[in-house]
Amino acid sequence: MDFASMEELLALCEATNKSIAEVMVARESSKSGRPEQEIVEGMKQRLVRMKEAIDQGVADRTLAPSGISGGDAYKLERYLEKGEQLTGQIVGDAMKFAFATSEMNARMGIIVATPTAGSAGILPGCLFSLHENQKYTFEHLVMALFTASAIGYVIANRAFISGAAGGCQAEVGSATAMAAAAIVETKQGTPRQAVHAAAIALKSMLGLVCDPVAGLVEVPCIKRNVLGSSLAFSAADIALAGIESQIPCDEVIGAMYEIGKKMPRAYRETALGGLAVTPTGSAVKERIMK
Repeated sequence: MDFASMEELLALCEATNKSIAEVMVARESSKSGRPEQEIVEGMKQRLVRMKEAIDQGVADRTLAPSGISGGDAYKLERYLEKGEQLTGQIVGDAMKFAFATSEMNARMGIIVATPTAGSAGILPGCLFSLHENQKYTFEHLVMALFTASAIGYVIANRAFISGAAGGCQAEVGSATAMAAAAIVETKQGTPRQAVHAAAIALKSMLGLVCDPVAGLVEVPCIKRNVLGSSLAFSAADIALAGIESQIPCDEVIGAMYEIGKKMPRAYRETALGGLAVTPTGSAVKERIMK
């Protein structure tokens, strides 16, 4: 049981009457020769690591070693406690958890790359917000991770997931697509709706450059993770409403690949363009290098 495209994945789901998550579990079992329960248990351990990073990150007000990030998860939590946020509790908590995870990464803490360390805040941010606000269990979240992994598997094999290869569209864009699909299946949407959510999320990120200030995965990466979590919920809601992407997901991935290949080197994680070379970005780099 394997697939190389979203259409092949959907065909498998329809032929077997399984969700994307269930197909991914079966694939992993078939490829590895390990029992499905063992594979599910391994994924649960990753979920636990995600929760630990969030809990530590929300409570930690210290700056990262660079001095350019840290403490924003704590600030957002204080703001959310006032109940005045414009985005609502679910998106607000997702942003807070995304901040927490990404800040833990900047502090060299333990995180789970989903699909990369630079985009590790989006998926746990979304899933643990559902856990917190709609009482989805760890078992639900574990299956959501398999949904996300199937989407990431296709993207990685048809395009790329690293900023150095294809810009931030490949990192934060892929993570947002993975999270959108995971949200849809958690909310009992169909596999096809989940794939449409991934397409809607990813095409909204096309062309996003990777321009880290001082070459560190902090500015603007952390806030892009936070905004990616809110976009994932928007894409999921659109798909759950029955609205479809006019461009099929496989073609969106193909477009992302084409854009990434044509993207100048200065905008692919080299810190030679974009925000990294603004006057402030250059000053921050000089200070850190000293």
